[in-house]
Amino acid sequence: METRYLNLNSYFKALFGHRVHKITVDAGFTCPNRDGKISFNGCIYCNAKGAGTGAKAKGLSLTEQLTAGKKKVAKRFKAKKFLAYFQSYTNTYAPFDKLKQYYEEALSVENIAGLCIGTRPDCINEKILSLLEQYAKNSLIWIEYGLQSAKNKTLNLINRGHNFQAFKQAVKLTKNRGIKICAHVILGLPQETKEDMINTAKELANLEIDGIKFHSLYVIKGTKLEKLYNNGAYTPLTMEEYADILCDFIRLTPPQTVIQRLTSEPHPYELISPLWQLEKRETVNLIKEKMEALNMKQGDKYIRLL
Repeated sequence: METRYLNLNSYFKALFGHRVHKITVDAGFTCPNRDGKISFNGCIYCNAKGAGTGAKAKGLSLTEQLTAGKKKVAKRFKAKKFLAYFQSYTNTYAPFDKLKQYYEEALSVENIAGLCIGTRPDCINEKILSLLEQYAKNSLIWIEYGLQSAKNKTLNLINRGHNFQAFKQAVKLTKNRGIKICAHVILGLPQETKEDMINTAKELANLEIDGIKFHSLYVIKGTKLEKLYNNGAYTPLTMEEYADILCDFIRLTPPQTVIQRLTSEPHPYELISPLWQLEKRETVNLIKEKMEALNMKQGDKYIRLL
């Protein structure tokens, strides 16, 4: 089957000439939407655990986490180089000296070729970006900004704690530093129409960022979204609806933007709905088959706005 979008493995192979794999690390950070700076409640789809692995709380250093992760990944995927992925919570939300210490510890581990740093667009500043710019001279540095939607009404509804302008400002501050920019987008957010989601695609296309990660919204235990779902106030997308919207989104995305992920993976013991979220392979295959059958390609509907 022809590759109809720029996936992460193809990007890495073109850049490094061989397989590169991310290793998730937990630095023990928190989130301003959880610690009271913005809110104590977090986003409506996120429980108190968030994306945390708990490795830091168990006493494992970043070096230990990366060393263990390298062994596991190298054996399974035959990867030769690795990226340290700071995923849990907001990984630029800490004192500058601690950030610097953790980033440099990760970069000092053998065969770590760079960093991927998950954060919020309202948790970045010139000092942190200047530090990452220095690292980017010798390492691959990706910063992943959680956007979720370009619609401010939606961002307010999900208790995101920032607006679309904050994302645009973060992108503006980050560009032209050698740092790669990835946006996280959630499809199927409450009260969003397909038109709203396609508008997010158009807004992102105009910003010409380097990568996108797609998530389909799912309901997990212990969240406000679970209450909305139980009360009949929220209905998740079906797999078919998600695939249809995602394919149209990809067609509006510039060809050079790396599609880092097509769908997210919930923990099975946390998932309430929809159950198709546990069928990642089937979901990805459906998306690829649809693009193949209808002769869709990434960027074939992309138009640069002035």
